[in-house]
Amino acid sequence: MAKAYWINTFRSISDPARLEAYIKLAGPAMRQGGGRFLARGTPAAAFESGVVERTTLIEFDSVEQAIATHDSPAYQEALRVLGDAAIRDLRIIEAIPED
Repeated sequence: MAKAYWINTFRSISDPARLEAYIKLAGPAMRQGGGRFLARGTPAAAFESGVVERTTLIEFDSVEQAIATHDSPAYQEALRVLGDAAIRDLRIIEAIPED
């Protein structure tokens, strides 16, 4: 089974306090779902059409595990707390299988 990567970018943040409340709930929810944080923060560099925006990269053992974490009650509560305090782009992609 191929690993999966959850890539989350924050296009804009209108309420940093609500973002912090989201982070306090979302991090444990993702770890509880089997996620491993590989990187988070603003990019060191952005090229071509890249935008310097907060980005998070989380590894899961499978696409199914990542989606189940997203749909979990714990993560949904984090999203409820975040509400409209940020505009985000979230993607879950499957890793290229190892040879």
